[in-house]
This record gives sequence, C-alpha cells and structure tokens, in this order.
Amino acid sequence: MDRDSSTPVYLQVAHQLIDAIQQGYLVDGLKLPGTRRMAKLLGMHRNTVVASYAELETQGWITVRPNSGALIRNKKPDKPKRLHPPGGRESSAYPAQTGFPYRTWTLLDNPLGQGNANYNFDDGLPDPRLSHTDYLSRLLHTNMKRRGNRAKLGYNQRGTSNYYQENLTNFLNLTRGLRISTNNLLVTRSLELGVYIVAETLLTPGDIVVVAELSYFATNMIFQRAGATILTVPIDEEGVDVDAVETLFKRNRFRMLYLTPHHHYPTTVTLSAERREALLDLSMKYGFIILEDDYDYDFHYDGSPLLPMVSADTGGMVVYVGAFGKSLASGFRSGFIVAPAGLIREMDKLLGILDRYGDVLTELALGELIADGEIHRYLRKSIQLYRERRNRTVQMLAMKLGDRVDFAIPDGGLAIWTKWPHSTNLMQLQQQCLKNDLYLPRHLLYQSNVHCGIRLGFGSLSPTELEKAIAILAAVAQ
Repeated sequence: MDRDSSTPVYLQVAHQLIDAIQQGYLVDGLKLPGTRRMAKLLGMHRNTVVASYAELETQGWITVRPNSGALIRNKKPDKPKRLHPPGGRESSAYPAQTGFPYRTWTLLDNPLGQGNANYNFDDGLPDPRLSHTDYLSRLLHTNMKRRGNRAKLGYNQRGTSNYYQENLTNFLNLTRGLRISTNNLLVTRSLELGVYIVAETLLTPGDIVVVAELSYFATNMIFQRAGATILTVPIDEEGVDVDAVETLFKRNRFRMLYLTPHHHYPTTVTLSAERREALLDLSMKYGFIILEDDYDYDFHYDGSPLLPMVSADTGGMVVYVGAFGKSLASGFRSGFIVAPAGLIREMDKLLGILDRYGDVLTELALGELIADGEIHRYLRKSIQLYRERRNRTVQMLAMKLGDRVDFAIPDGGLAIWTKWPHSTNLMQLQQQCLKNDLYLPRHLLYQSNVHCGIRLGFGSLSPTELEKAIAILAAVAQ
C-alpha cells in the first residue's frame, strides 16, 4: 500500500483484489477472510477493510451473505492460477503484448532522437530562454481570474477563442499582406497538425504530392500517412525549378505541390518573386493545389521579406499554413490554416473531432499579446538578438571551417545550410562529435550521391555556446 498516494488506501486494497479476480487468481465462490482477519493480515484498521469490501460489493465483484461471509463473483470457469514464487514475475503484471494484430507505422518512426551532450545543434528552433514567459504568465493568470472567461473554459465550448481568432486575423493581414476574414482562418495546436488536417481533407490514397528534392521530413511523413506518393523536383539558389514542376505534371498529374518559399527547409534559400508568380500561374493552368508552409516568416534580418504566395493568389489555389508565436516558448504558440471559407468549414469538422476543446486559455493570452501590440515589440527585440547569433555563427564557420565547408548567409530563419565535401561521412562525423560533447541529430544530416549537407540551427544557442559547438565540430572535422 502506498500511503502517500492520492488514492485512498481502501481503494488500493479493492483495486488489487479486483485485479486478482480478473486475472483468475481468485475464482468464483472463493470465500475471503473476514474483515478482522483481513485487517490483521494487511496490517491496517478493520474499518479500511470494511470500506474495501463495500466497494467490491458495490462494483459486483463479491457477494456478502449473512453468516457466510464475502464470496468472490468470477464467471471465469478456469481453475485458480498459481502465484509465482518469490523473485518471479509479479502476478498482476500487465500483458507484454496484445492478443490481437494491429497496424504498425514504420514510416512514422521518430527520427529526432536525443543525445547526452552539453552542446546540441537543432534544425532552427528559437531559444526558450529569450521567451516572454513572465509577461505571458501574467496574461494567463489574469485571464484565468476573469469571471467573463469562465464560461469559455467549460466543456460546452468548442474550438478557438473568437477573441484570438479576430486578433490573429488582423495580425496576419497586417504583417503578411493578406485580405482575409475570420471565416478564412482555422487555428490549430501546431503547424504540423495544420498540415495533417490539410492532408486528411485534400488527399486520397494514390494522390501524388510534389516536394523539393530536399524537404521537411515531418510533412513528408504526414503525406505518406495519408496514402500519397511523394515525387521530387530539383531546387537551386532561387528555390524549386519551375520548369521541372511543369514537366513533372505533364508526365504525372499531381494533386499538390508543397513549398516552404520564405526560407526553404532545409537549405534556407528564398523562392524568387519570378518563380512564385510562375508557380501560381501553373497552379491556375493545371489545377494543382499549392500548400505553402511559412514556418518561420517572423525571422527576417535583411530588408523586408517577400510576402507569402497566398497574398497574390486570386484563384483560391493556395492553402497557407504557419505558426504564430514561434519566437515564444513552445507552450505559447499555435498553428493556423488560411484558405477559402468553404474549405475552412470542412477542415474545421475534422479539427472538431481531433481537438474538440482547443487551448482557449492560451489563445486568450495570445490574443491579448497581439491586441496590446506587445508581440511587435517582442519580435523587434528578439530579431535583433537572433541576427547577432546568425552573424556570430557565420563568423565562427568562416574562421574554423571556411576551407572545408561552403555556406550562404541566410537573410532570415534560425538555421544555416552548410555543404560539405562528398568524401565526408556525416554519420561518422556525428558519432565523433558526440564523443566530444556535441550532439548532431540525425535529421540534420543530408547525405546522398548528390548532396552532403548539414542544417545547423543557431537560434537556441547563446553566442558562447555557438563558439564552443562550432569549435568542437571543426576539431572533429579535421
């Protein structure tokens, strides 16, 4: 018995007896010891055992008969099982495997992994230490206390806070040149959930989805999960090859083209304005969907960023997904989908099943973050800090690895794409880095007959940490 547990002791006794009955150790008609005898056996007060027996009788596991005692009710006809001897397997151990077959998703195996090292590169995540947690904590506390918000937290509510939806709509219109209303916006828990909802709504098994030859692993997994076949097109310093897209469509009519045009994942290149316009024209001409993933639009350092493709879409061919609050801690962000109203209504049906109640309290706080203008002030401050980290990373790479690694300075985002000599074995490099206290996750490594590159995220490391991490990488790469 665990007397420090929040579960009362009498219930712990009852639950263990029920488990013994279900597993066949206590068979039908077996007489339990009297309450006094059981209390002595268990070393507890008789009243506790009386309460346990009452609970068992209420649930129908025993029958209490006057002058006869408490008798087990177990419809299993089997003979009682023998308890294992001391040191053997626990009698109430949970089954090691199912008694039925089930489908396994090998394509959904998590590639992220974790390394036990003091220094870790990622694929371009922000630093939670820079997050606006104090301000957001106050917003959460304030919204929790407001009486007017209590009804919004009830189980009879469904979906997104209208307050947040309205403010997010205004924010996207202001910062991304959109012309949407709340009817064109669906709020999700994450960008990946948004992609999943889009895929489940718009794709059917056998559909073809086209991605760049290097693309985001998580979305590829989602498309394959939906039954789609993935084909690739080349990418260069201006983004995906438009001619290759058209040639591929004529050969294999595809349903969807997935793009990360702002900073392509993983190479960080920006899709040029000319190619954006050409792809929109092809989409209208041939009728394929463009799924535009704008995962890090907020992080731009040199001049004004190009507006999303959806801002120039006049034919309703673009579905736009992104994340709000990516510069904040992971618990204070949300994903969103922008599309024509009819499609949003259909996708909302699926979201209503997957995430019926949403996270209204956090959404109220995020809505207030936008309404107060605090998000703009915070982004200006954080972008300055991330620009300094980018510049320091570039300096260190040039100083320590300039004769071995090629890279272009990204105009935004939180990662740098580094190209290595094809003779480099990236898996061996990863293992040697780990031995020297630096972890390079497997999903950052891109090695094939054509490519040999590593995506190095700098956003989550301080300048001092960046210097040490790059110094280790350089020493190992010699």
